Amino acid sequence: AATQTAEPIDDETSQFVRVILAETEDVWSQIFESAGEDYPEPTLVMFSGSVNSACGYASAAVGPFYCPADRKLYLDASFFEEMRQRFNVPGDFPAAYVIAHEVGHHIQTITGVSNQVRTAQQRARGEAEANAYQVMMELQADCFAGVWAHYADRTSGFLDEGDIEEGLAAAAAIGDDTLQRNAGRRVTPESFTHGSSEQRQRWFTQGYRSGDVNRCDTFNAASL
Repeated sequence: AATQTAEPIDDETSQFVRVILAETEDVWSQIFESAGEDYPEPTLVMFSGSVNSACGYASAAVGPFYCPADRKLYLDASFFEEMRQRFNVPGDFPAAYVIAHEVGHHIQTITGVSNQVRTAQQRARGEAEANAYQVMMELQADCFAGVWAHYADRTSGFLDEGDIEEGLAAAAAIGDDTLQRNAGRRVTPESFTHGSSEQRQRWFTQGYRSGDVNRCDTFNAASL
């Protein structure tokens, strides 16, 4: 993938992110190729502090994000340290999971899912319904991250024992219910935008165990 750097980034972090992104490209290129299609790779933008994107100005507080308007994946290097310190999630795999999740949003953009969700949200009756569509999209991106891990584990020997457990710990740490509870707030499912810890773990696991993108259809699932 093409890489842009908005600010000087620590070499080790930058190298790690590039390796993970290259791994996702290998996997998704193969999946798309098996369906007779080409995989257009996203562009990676590493930044520190703040950045301007086609989706607007963003600070590091936003965390890693994918912008459908320019098909770029924005990663602030400080997030990985925050994963370790604030969320108490050790190891490298949680950062890999986050990158693979954002790549999941790229898949949704190039396959038209993102546009369908935005249209559905515009027609939604109230914020709770719009949030529900967002949760479905985020959980599908978690499932896509699991699909990537399935193939990375089998084809490149990339994963070490314990990596999946670390990934699941990360999914739990950034679940909406856990974040609300840790902030001292009441857990309100109708305000969720990413899904509960249990949902995020379950959909990542679904992708990891099956390796099948068709098992990631959160929009038509009997339950989330």
